[in-house]
Amino acid sequence: MSDSNQDRIVQSAGRSWRLILIFVLLLVVAAGIVSKLVSLYTLDQAFLQRQGDARSLRTTLTPAHRGLITDRNGEPLAVSAPVATIWANPSRTDRFAPELDRLAVLLGVKRQELVSRLENHQAKQFIYLKRQVTPELAEQIDQLNIGGIHVDREYKRYYPAGEVTTHLVGFTGIDGSGQEGMELAYERALTGHPGKKLVMQDRLGRTIKHIKSLDEAKPGRDVQLSIDLHLQYMAYRELKAVVQSHHADSASAVVLDARTGEVLAMVNQPSYNPNDRSHLDPKGLRNRAVTDLFEPGSTVKPLTIAAALMSGQYTVDSVVDTTPGYIRVKGQTIRDHRDYGKLDLTGIITKSSNVGITKLALSMHADAVRNLYENVGLGQATGSGFPGERAGSLPYYPEKRVVERATMSYGYGLSVTPLQLAQSYIPLANDGIALPVSLLKLDEPATGKRVMPADVAHSVLEMMETVISPIGTGRRAAVYGYRVAGKTGTVHKAMNGGYSGDQYISVFSGVVPISDPRLVIAVMVNNPRGQEYYGGEVAAPVFSRVAGNALRMLNVAPDQWPEKPSTTVVMK
Repeated sequence: MSDSNQDRIVQSAGRSWRLILIFVLLLVVAAGIVSKLVSLYTLDQAFLQRQGDARSLRTTLTPAHRGLITDRNGEPLAVSAPVATIWANPSRTDRFAPELDRLAVLLGVKRQELVSRLENHQAKQFIYLKRQVTPELAEQIDQLNIGGIHVDREYKRYYPAGEVTTHLVGFTGIDGSGQEGMELAYERALTGHPGKKLVMQDRLGRTIKHIKSLDEAKPGRDVQLSIDLHLQYMAYRELKAVVQSHHADSASAVVLDARTGEVLAMVNQPSYNPNDRSHLDPKGLRNRAVTDLFEPGSTVKPLTIAAALMSGQYTVDSVVDTTPGYIRVKGQTIRDHRDYGKLDLTGIITKSSNVGITKLALSMHADAVRNLYENVGLGQATGSGFPGERAGSLPYYPEKRVVERATMSYGYGLSVTPLQLAQSYIPLANDGIALPVSLLKLDEPATGKRVMPADVAHSVLEMMETVISPIGTGRRAAVYGYRVAGKTGTVHKAMNGGYSGDQYISVFSGVVPISDPRLVIAVMVNNPRGQEYYGGEVAAPVFSRVAGNALRMLNVAPDQWPEKPSTTVVMK
């Protein structure tokens, strides 16, 4: 065989092997593809399904309805209204979408401003566009179906009574959590638990299908307060009127149920509208009835009289000589308005004699007055549970500190809140039994503590009735048709380590009606300006109007109808 034939045979054999090798490789590749397809449709089907779901299924939260706050009769004081939040994922939002024109109009901004916000936060996945919009507006935005623009449903707190109850009820922040008042105190009870639901979203984050509910939202519990909204409105109106007429800096009034310790009304001035806080003055935020301290002045004199009767050294008929109208104590002079001469214990209350009350206090054991003050609740928190409540101060003075002991007996050297002052009168109205105060409606009265004998409480209450008589200091506190017991107080304001000579705190605290006490009311007016500044001139009239209206609202029967004048028939 020639060399050329042999070369052709070798070349042909080489091509055959190459073809066989290529064919084998193609078979291997085809087998691999078929094997992968079989695996994808069989063995890896569950894995792929999970991966697909992970990229399209999302768990989202559904907001929970915050519990209601109501008054004792079920009137709403704080309710949750449905609103929505508009937010964006800038990284997924098409800034050139034509629907942005309409979105900008609905949000109340210019398109360029909206686009600029999206561009400036391109690296973020979440920015707020607008919060607490109406459901109607949210629905219009949702229907635009813009990728990266989302609508979340939530709730906004609304306060039907506005400024009338705001210091007590408080308010929530924009995120729905309590910030002040009972909204803060009962945050855990009011806040519900959000629900969870499984939804399907497209690549732009838009929800395209609701799959199922994973956990139902649980609404918060309702909270029922002790106040009566009608009484609250009335007390607020009267307090606001006195602040305006006397140009006072501030004022507070508290109405307690003498039988249960429940707070039926608690009002302050100045106030604010919790539904519109755009012009909020921080001075109006405080619930002054539980946070502002002042020296109670002569309003604690009935308690000093009670301590004297409890000491066993004095009776109702005991007489104290207040001549010549002043007394020197360790170089300090304590004065009355004039020389009242000899006064029995009732007369000391009627005339509000500093000299008489000082002689009583200094003749007793050094702790006698302070111990009773403490037992009736002065110098300690009332137990209301209100956030930021202050306890006041009730210093202990040893026996040798006679000046301080004397001034404490008529209301200087200690500090109280208006709520504390009202609470301290409960034993006088409740047969000598002290009660904790409550801002929540009670199903049953709380267990009280006896702090004085019932006969002492009755005697002091009758003495206090003379304060409202024509010869007393609180004549303007009288309530037509009812017997009233009370005590005025006019206190120089403590300033710069001393006392102001022209700024006062006017106070009146009292019980009504005496025959069957139902209400304890305390009124404090801070720095009234003008010719009238005494407690009997400024605070007592507020007490009269609040008490009179409250008794009628509560259908309390009168216990002192004026006698009809006798008529004489002349026969002709």
